[in-house]
Amino acid sequence: MDLDAVRTFLLAAEAGQFQEAAAELAVTQQAVSKRIAALERTLGVRLFTRTPRGVELTIDGQAFLPHARELLRAADRAAASVRPGRRPLRVDVINLRGATSGLMRGFHRAHPGIDLDVVKLFDVGTAVAALRSGEIDASFRAVAAPGRPLPDDIASVRVLDEPLHLLTGPAHALAGARSVTLAGLAGHRIWMPGIVPGTEWAAYYDDLVAAFGLTIEATGPNFGSDALLDTVADTPALATFMGDHTRLVRPAGHGLRRIPVTDPTPVYPHALLWHRDNPHPALAALRAHLAATAAGHAAAGTWTPDWVIPR
Repeated sequence: MDLDAVRTFLLAAEAGQFQEAAAELAVTQQAVSKRIAALERTLGVRLFTRTPRGVELTIDGQAFLPHARELLRAADRAAASVRPGRRPLRVDVINLRGATSGLMRGFHRAHPGIDLDVVKLFDVGTAVAALRSGEIDASFRAVAAPGRPLPDDIASVRVLDEPLHLLTGPAHALAGARSVTLAGLAGHRIWMPGIVPGTEWAAYYDDLVAAFGLTIEATGPNFGSDALLDTVADTPALATFMGDHTRLVRPAGHGLRRIPVTDPTPVYPHALLWHRDNPHPALAALRAHLAATAAGHAAAGTWTPDWVIPR
């Protein structure tokens, strides 16, 4: 159904004249007549009868009037739902327990009046496609992985360098250490079943292994972080890497240990990505908040791959 014709019908019904409706719409009276005639053909009924003073609604026109009003209200609500500033800011955080989810919680506390939709997308390729289509407004990623530069219409800024810790069970050989060097991890089995080839985090850990001779295993199914913690707690020969800001629910009986890694400290470089032409006003507020709270970029004694975008 032509919404312009429905709008024209409402104006004519309220004014009782096609001429006044034409003046309100800045079109000719003939154009109003054509729109009404087309709407009547669509509905298969007469909506108006002509009188010496203008037009009056027929019985069918009176029946259609409240539905016409609701049609236009629904159209206005539909437009508002996707209009920048009237819909929630949609942000991809990758993982609800990770550091980027914490960044968004901090933003929400600082800006409680901004509506948010938090989503989880798989890899940087999926996230970039969603940014370009308008499905999301921003995404947190490590960029740019080797051979995968960002398109020119996607902007990025590094917002957080998150130190990696070694996570062990109570019987692991390093469980009592206050800290451990990267070189000291050589020969220890580090189990990370969530690593997926082709993703930006796989590229990160590939470079970490190559640079320091580590043994990172991604074998076996990934049943999630709870199953990972159970296995690490019960297996003295296994450890895993965990981000400093990752939120974990650790059963008291597990006796898990978080051990800082040093000389150098590997940090995971989180960056915010967005489309350069995205007009959502809350996006500027998010970028300003992250710029004001970001810390630890490129600090001395830390390591990141050489493909990571600079500070």
